[in-house]
Amino acid sequence: MSGKLIGVGTGPGDPELITIKAARAITQADVVAFFAKRGNASNARAIAADHFRPGQIEEALDYPVTTEIHRHDSDYKTQIAAFYSEAALRLAVHLDAGRTVAVLSEGDPLFYGSYMHLHVRLAPQYPTEVIAGITAMSGSWSQAGLPLVQGDDILTILPGTLDQADLVRRLQETDGAVIMKLGRNLPKVRAALCEAGRLDNAVYVERGTMANGHVIRLSDKPDDSAPYFSLILVAGWSTRP
Repeated sequence: MSGKLIGVGTGPGDPELITIKAARAITQADVVAFFAKRGNASNARAIAADHFRPGQIEEALDYPVTTEIHRHDSDYKTQIAAFYSEAALRLAVHLDAGRTVAVLSEGDPLFYGSYMHLHVRLAPQYPTEVIAGITAMSGSWSQAGLPLVQGDDILTILPGTLDQADLVRRLQETDGAVIMKLGRNLPKVRAALCEAGRLDNAVYVERGTMANGHVIRLSDKPDDSAPYFSLILVAGWSTRP
């Protein structure tokens, strides 16, 4: 019999926001795999560290490239596709040996998560389970205490990697918005919010739910840096009861 693949959501950053089900899956797994930028520690592993047990096999899956090459570049696509295929083969060895493999994913495994690339490669051949996790946007609006949408409001989730014109159009068409993947895109996102007339309602959250996280109005945030764990919230809820 083959083993089982489990995608485990570790939540937005606060270790106390890991679900009971996720904690149990991590502790009981034979193998725990986690993603990281090459040369860096894994954020997901750090969040889940308290639930590891002695004797578990650890598989560090280090991205060969992140932002060094543009995501539309053919070389980027080739390297990333090869990475996911090789990672799937590494985990398949454990699954073929009958081991349970838990793959850690920051936030939720199927929401902008790297786990999904392993899932689509392995799920057709092996038993799988996905354990939902609290998303970064949920953790961030909770930390900010910011009601985002209500009633018939429409919420749009936007990657900051979109072209400025696309950001402006979508911001004008929605009530509430969450803008992710900031990084070097922060100045462009700010310009789009200004053009769409939404800058005054924009809130910047950095490392939401983490010990070193903070929340400020985007208008008070300089365009100096926006780390991986950052996003912008734009509240709808304009017709409050």
